[in-house]
Amino acid sequence: MLRKIHIPTIVLITFWLCSCQSTLNEAESLFKNQEYEEVVSKLNNYLFFNVTDLKALHLRARSYEELDRIPEAIADYERIIDLDRDYAQAFAGIGKIYFNQKNYKDAELALLNAANKDPEDYEILYLLARTLLINENYRLAEEFFMKARDINRKDPKLHFYQGMARAMLGDVLGCAASFNSYVQYEPDNVVGRYNRGFALMHVGYLEWALEDFEAVLKQNPNHVEALAKKGICLTQLGDSQGCRLIQEAANRGSDYAQSHLDLCS
Repeated sequence: MLRKIHIPTIVLITFWLCSCQSTLNEAESLFKNQEYEEVVSKLNNYLFFNVTDLKALHLRARSYEELDRIPEAIADYERIIDLDRDYAQAFAGIGKIYFNQKNYKDAELALLNAANKDPEDYEILYLLARTLLINENYRLAEEFFMKARDINRKDPKLHFYQGMARAMLGDVLGCAASFNSYVQYEPDNVVGRYNRGFALMHVGYLEWALEDFEAVLKQNPNHVEALAKKGICLTQLGDSQGCRLIQEAANRGSDYAQSHLDLCS
């Protein structure tokens, strides 16, 4: 026979559920206002009685990250994973921490787990692709850049780093297409052209890089870093004018030019 639930018990349960939701709503509001210490304080009390609340653990972990209390953030993420092995954002949180610490091998493993559990999250796919690029796994990086692009193709930085991956794979046309898309979506044309030129120079496409640095200098003749890199491109292409530009940029305060004066010695 079913046991009858008394009205006072129902009222008490309803009150408790409403109180829990209110606490979480307050914590979320505090987080949005960047009041991270207050979030942690409120959730410490809440989690004392609700030790398995994944949403609360995740919000506290994010707050710990913002406060640079990294061991505590990792502990919360690991607690979430213990409770739910399919919680993609916990793996992603750990991966992001490792990425920021330049621990790219462990970041790759955590982010692969996250992407496996949530293959539609743009930020996870993008950061995983960045990590794979740094770890010189260019083919797999290209795969995940493509998956990320299917979700959000208007993010300039996606095209920039995909261009780097394609360059390292020797895909000249693909590299050019990615960098062209980067400039298309980058709202500041001077920044876009300069960054594309620097990337092209880095992967050895000197003539294309030179075009970008010249375009930047046409718009902003005082851009000493573009001047320095134009000089370096010319020097590496065998043009003696390059050394004069490197020296001029160094005299005008370019640290990059200063560090490359040996090209003209």
